[in-house]
Amino acid sequence: MHPESQVATQVAQPVQPPKPEVKTAPATPIAEKKVELGKETWDPEWDRIVEEALPAELLSSRVARDVRPFCPRFNRLSEVDRRAFWAYFFQALAGAEAGLSPTTNVRHTEPEVAKKDEVTKRMVRSEGLLQLTYMDADRYGCDFDWEADKKLREKDPAKTILQPKNNLTCGVKILDNQLIAQGRPLLSRKSYWSTLRPGLPDYRVFVKQMANAPAVCKVDPAARNAKSPAGVRGAHVAEVAHK
Repeated sequence: MHPESQVATQVAQPVQPPKPEVKTAPATPIAEKKVELGKETWDPEWDRIVEEALPAELLSSRVARDVRPFCPRFNRLSEVDRRAFWAYFFQALAGAEAGLSPTTNVRHTEPEVAKKDEVTKRMVRSEGLLQLTYMDADRYGCDFDWEADKKLREKDPAKTILQPKNNLTCGVKILDNQLIAQGRPLLSRKSYWSTLRPGLPDYRVFVKQMANAPAVCKVDPAARNAKSPAGVRGAHVAEVAHK
């Protein structure tokens, strides 16, 4: 075959979308306390996991009303700051749900939750940073593999459900389903997490963890700077110079 008759074939490589710019979120009160005590705390890498997993809908104005109690300026924030807010939100949720421990494993005895897990065929256990179950793999498309995990120790960090990336990205999917697919409020008696159900003791725990939400959520940095002593002095100097 002559070289000129040969047809070069090229295999099209999938184009990977660029990773979004991310920003480390502030530490929640429980994370600060754990640092003081020298205990394992929230890993900033988990912020990146959450921020990169966020779908466009959770960064849009569609959720502004839902997050208003914690971030009234959400609509005015840059996309980077919106991502940081959600990273903080999930850190607060993990603090309220599991004390920021990725291997937390709880079997509830309350009648409303003491049911059989459809995947494990055992009584439901809430596991990991966001206290999720193996049933969530089928319901929300999460990366939990019970067949592999059942061979490991109960709190083995190698279990797919306990791995922070799998657990946190699953949490993002669950919240997206609640707010966008189902159109339910963030704070509701039907929220997946009891910590997001106003009126329950768990909710008060979550609210306390939201105390350190990013400052830009509530105060315009420019306005805050203008009101500070340095800002006032700067404005006075500028006025004198103008005269």
